[in-house]
Amino acid sequence: MGETLFLAHRVPFPPDRGDKIRSFHVLRALARLGPVHVGTFDDRSGYGEQFLSGIAASHHLVPLRKPDVLAAAEAMVKGQPVSLSAFANEGLREWVEQVLHYRPIDAIYVFSGQMAQYVPPHFPGRTVLDLCDVDSAKFEAYGDAGHGPKAWVHAREGRLLAAEEERFARAADTTLLISENEANLFRTRVSNTHQIDLRVMRNGIDAKFFAPGAVTPEPTLYGEGPNLVFTGQMDYAPNVTAVERMVHRILPGIREVHADAEFHIVGRAPTPAVKALGKQAGVTVWGEVADVRPYIAEADIVVAPLTIARGIQNKVLEAMAMAMPVLLSPEAATGIDGEDGVHFTIAEGDRTMIGRALALLEDRDRSLEMGEAARAFVLEHQSWPAMLGGLGALLRPPPVDTVRDAA
Repeated sequence: MGETLFLAHRVPFPPDRGDKIRSFHVLRALARLGPVHVGTFDDRSGYGEQFLSGIAASHHLVPLRKPDVLAAAEAMVKGQPVSLSAFANEGLREWVEQVLHYRPIDAIYVFSGQMAQYVPPHFPGRTVLDLCDVDSAKFEAYGDAGHGPKAWVHAREGRLLAAEEERFARAADTTLLISENEANLFRTRVSNTHQIDLRVMRNGIDAKFFAPGAVTPEPTLYGEGPNLVFTGQMDYAPNVTAVERMVHRILPGIREVHADAEFHIVGRAPTPAVKALGKQAGVTVWGEVADVRPYIAEADIVVAPLTIARGIQNKVLEAMAMAMPVLLSPEAATGIDGEDGVHFTIAEGDRTMIGRALALLEDRDRSLEMGEAARAFVLEHQSWPAMLGGLGALLRPPPVDTVRDAA
């Protein structure tokens, strides 16, 4: 086995948000295959150096990515996406060159499109580009939904980033996306897709950690309820929009029937707008918590009313693994092959969301059955070992002679 270079836009630890959960498990799988060298950016978690020292043969941790204002200014001057400018770092570029020169690197795993700028154009080994989801489409959606200068900035980012995503995918040996929906979306945005080896590698879930019996019951955590909970990174724009929708347009309808219904927002880095929601009747903003599982376990329903969503929502898989009834929008259900009404409940539109929330609260037996079916689905279809089982073959395919002999 040769050695692998792993490039990620955010240090893959702790695995406490969507992209870091995926990069954490991918990096652990790569380390089991052979020596891995990691180039990444710190996110001020305080765990980066210790984690990388324990898993990587060598690493380069950039203390901070450049400020957004500086990245935007550079991007405007150079005519490139802000996403690329924000993660352009000469120190990391020099480290990558040294690793490729001095170490027997036969594969580069690029986690997120921002890091593809570090792959030399004539690298002789395998390059796998893990886009996760189509980021450019997300920025386009922001632009379409916004107004004024910010909408123009988002539209520009979506347009320029789409061109870079296509260019990077053509240069890579294989490009990964998180779901069939994301892969199909990508195909509609590029020409001559037969020239791109485009594959799907889904997210998994640690069903031993996210399990009903893995947490101590805390019946006094919430009021008598009913209690609905949303979990996620609360400075992430789609999550902010989702909880605002829940508070202003969905919760009031539920409280018309259940006056004591409460909505709980659980996740780190809540924005001022999210904190302000805590002033509304029946709403609690918890912010960052040591362990999200009790907050899931003590809820009556886990909700995910996202209107903009890319890839697979880990928050949904976590709740399903904990045997919870989950009420979600069609966007939040993307990439999870469960069945509506069996493994979760999908609702499109605020009135439908209210109606189906009330139905789940009314029929507790059905809610319990749905939660049990959800956990069974996760155990069978969404484990990390199953998701990453083909990673070795993807990075180091058998020699041509071996394939010919086997045939």
